[in-house]
Amino acid sequence: MNPLLFGILALLMIASALGVVLLHSPVRSALSLVMTLFLLAVTFLFLDAYLVAALQVVVYAGAIMVLFLFVIMLLNLQADPQGMAKVGVRFAAVLLASLFLLAAVRFFVAPAALGSGTGMGGTPPAGFGSVEAVAERLFTHSLFAFEVTSVLLLVAIIGAVVLAKRKLV
Repeated sequence: MNPLLFGILALLMIASALGVVLLHSPVRSALSLVMTLFLLAVTFLFLDAYLVAALQVVVYAGAIMVLFLFVIMLLNLQADPQGMAKVGVRFAAVLLASLFLLAAVRFFVAPAALGSGTGMGGTPPAGFGSVEAVAERLFTHSLFAFEVTSVLLLVAIIGAVVLAKRKLV
């Protein structure tokens, strides 16, 4: 992948990710997250990981975001909580974003110092992004994380339904 193209995609992803955190409307924040997920899928396309890009769009930008929007609408979030408007929380968010930006600049200034991986100019390993490679990695090395994520999503849905029913009663 061309480093300039990667830089453009990374800047767009950072901007849309900041929109997730900084926008006041929960629906706009969720739509900004959809944009971030689509840009990540485009990055996977440029890395020739077509399956991972398709899964990114179908699973995350599709199914998970529909779930998030359903929960937002179920909770009927109208106003932002006052706790997020505190100066300390905003300062911490700006500080973390600045540290991330410094790390990104360091990545572009001295990529050789980050390790001996293939880097952006190298070719990915054989089978990168294929169905076999993704399935092998998911169901051997990452099986526990995969199952924990599914349980957390289930608990989040049940919690949203319980909170919504409590407001109605």
